[in-house]
Amino acid sequence: MALYSSETSLDCHRVRFVLAEKGINVDIVNVSIDESAAADLAELNPYNKAPTLVDRDLVLYDAGVINDYLDERYPHPPLMPVDPVSRAQLRLVHYRVLKDWYSLAYQIEGSAGKKADQAAKQLKEGIIAANELFRMSDYVLSDELSLVDCTLGPLMWRLAHYGVKLGKPGASVEAYAHRIFSRPSFKSSLTQAERDLMLAA
Repeated sequence: MALYSSETSLDCHRVRFVLAEKGINVDIVNVSIDESAAADLAELNPYNKAPTLVDRDLVLYDAGVINDYLDERYPHPPLMPVDPVSRAQLRLVHYRVLKDWYSLAYQIEGSAGKKADQAAKQLKEGIIAANELFRMSDYVLSDELSLVDCTLGPLMWRLAHYGVKLGKPGASVEAYAHRIFSRPSFKSSLTQAERDLMLAA
């Protein structure tokens, strides 16, 4: 199995976190520095974007599709509940995280000046408004790590780099982020470039 991945991509980090959490043996192909890998990616994925997963004859792209596949293909540890109601609730939260917060993160990364500052302000306000959600249990709506947490962890890691400081109003969010960052799987999912983001913040 091979994952075509970029060093600082949020979506690639999501997939690397799931791979690490499940202890899946995978060859990480860094398209940021490997020109031949970048050329291969253009042939494998019609959108020519990482992350792209190759598992024998199967080629998958889109972080959500890849992570769902990994959770079903390698069921231990499970990253979604068996109960359909709990699973649907988590999927709805996941949808909102991607729609409301990831979209702002993409704006911050893709722009500068006032536009980036405005997106960072909105992101901070949105996360602080959800502070109570992070107080309810160790992880989002659960005492066990889920795919939602595997999406949130990489975002939380980048907040300081985005200039987002939550302070006291976001205390529960920061405690949650610390739990994520302390996991061995999260630590091993980080690229050197991602570690440097934190140092530079």
